[in-house]
Amino acid sequence: MVANSLTERDQLAQIRLTTAAVIPAYREEKHVGDVVRRTRLQLAHVLVVDDGSNDQTARRAREAGAEVIIHSQNRGKGEAIKTGLRHWLAVASPSAGGLDRQFARVIILDADGQHLPEEIDRFLAAAATAVTPSFFLGNRMNNLAGMPFIRRVVNRYMSRPISRLCGQTIPDTQCGFRMLDRQLISELLGPESVQGFDYETEMLIIASRKGYHIESIPITTVYSDEVSNIRPVRDAIRFFKLMRRYRKLRRIDTIGSCVDSVD
Repeated sequence: MVANSLTERDQLAQIRLTTAAVIPAYREEKHVGDVVRRTRLQLAHVLVVDDGSNDQTARRAREAGAEVIIHSQNRGKGEAIKTGLRHWLAVASPSAGGLDRQFARVIILDADGQHLPEEIDRFLAAAATAVTPSFFLGNRMNNLAGMPFIRRVVNRYMSRPISRLCGQTIPDTQCGFRMLDRQLISELLGPESVQGFDYETEMLIIASRKGYHIESIPITTVYSDEVSNIRPVRDAIRFFKLMRRYRKLRRIDTIGSCVDSVD
């Protein structure tokens, strides 16, 4: 029993050492420093991507100990995430050198304090026991007490079609707290990938198409004074365009499979 416990702790420690964080941030000078400090208690390598903020976001992140990349202008949350993924993918490549920088996984969490860095351990523990390729996604839907009613409705409404498209049940498709394997990153950086909040949805679709199981990780629902950057009409249009594109791809895949089976 003791030996097994030590082995589990060693495995968790190894996963922690080979996991890096990406924190996309836009005008988050009030919260980002605290989020970075708490994340660095969980992971040694933390990157903040400042998406063109006109405040002290980048400075606060650096003061708290994060690496920082700054976009010269606001490019959208999706582009900020992709910048972070490209950074850790490049660092993890053999040509980058340095065995202390060989990352196997990336954690993504928001800069506004909505995600608790202390719950990163839940993702690491899930990765330690996973037996199939998995994409780990936070799930707030088991504890709705703190979630605004309109967000609750929108989340449930959007999660149903996304789950159908992904071919698996995903209760909280809109959660930005997630962890993915390095091997999946290159698939998520295609030239046709979207730029805004809908990129988080596209990540789930691509992961599912590549055979990844979307594993839901229960997390705490936290809402305080953060200001949403979502624009309902614009983002709804983008969402439906994204869904239409991947539904077409799924039909093409289905037709191709039928042709292959006939051959």
